[in-house]
Amino acid sequence: QVQLVESGGGLVQAGGSLRLSCAASGRTFSTYTMAWFRQAPGKEREFVAANTISWRGDSTYYADFVKGRFTISRDNAKNTVYLQMNSLKPEDTDVYYCAASSTRLYGSSQLKEYDYWGQGTQVTVSS
Repeated sequence: QVQLVESGGGLVQAGGSLRLSCAASGRTFSTYTMAWFRQAPGKEREFVAANTISWRGDSTYYADFVKGRFTISRDNAKNTVYLQMNSLKPEDTDVYYCAASSTRLYGSSQLKEYDYWGQGTQVTVSS
């Protein structure tokens, strides 16, 4: 069983930055695909970014709407994955969720592929 705890959300002005963190329990963190999703009230949860470590190396994947603005990274020694969010826009306002998959995924945006979810952290971008 893996537990995920997000932190780092908050209120920021448009154009600003935030860094989200997701601390994971478990001894095999480095083998998990880690991802970030987001969800607005009344909307479906959508893929933001993912990171997988495999024989291919460290692979990252992004939704088109965050490319060039968001960066996903991980620190396996700390069992933590991060989402650095720059140039934030009001439309980035959402609850952001951390997710983990025990299967090595290569850019999957399908919610059903992820086994574990955090409780979410609110990000609000004011105009």
